[in-house]
Amino acid sequence: MKNIEELKNTGLKATLPRLKILEIFQTGAQRHMTAEDVFRVLLDERSDIGLATVYRVLTQFEQAGILNRSTFESGKAIYELNEGQHHDHFVCTSCGKVEEFYDAEIEKRQNLIAKGKGWVIQDHAMALYGQCAECAVRASK
Repeated sequence: MKNIEELKNTGLKATLPRLKILEIFQTGAQRHMTAEDVFRVLLDERSDIGLATVYRVLTQFEQAGILNRSTFESGKAIYELNEGQHHDHFVCTSCGKVEEFYDAEIEKRQNLIAKGKGWVIQDHAMALYGQCAECAVRASK
């Protein structure tokens, strides 16, 4: 019932594809997903929701503020639930894993630097690229 109300509050009808895709983001182990990742989950669940529908729903969710979209160096759009709190990202250049982090000291320094240059930050996104712990271990062998 909660998901139906959430969709209605954003002005979207509670269709089966929308409910299913929202559920994937809310309950899935993977927080950052491409359209293809979502489609694979739907295929594994034997759903008949097509890839074009997945793209359309993700775009609608982004426009409604349900999801945030990031485009990292791979050029692929990555979606995650908009939980209203700022965070930055680590992106693995080997496997593509995306991990969130927040550091109050980094945020403070960015604001100090901006202020010193006469800027007022309205928004920002930071992505740090490298190897995740698993890929770094594999690469060292």
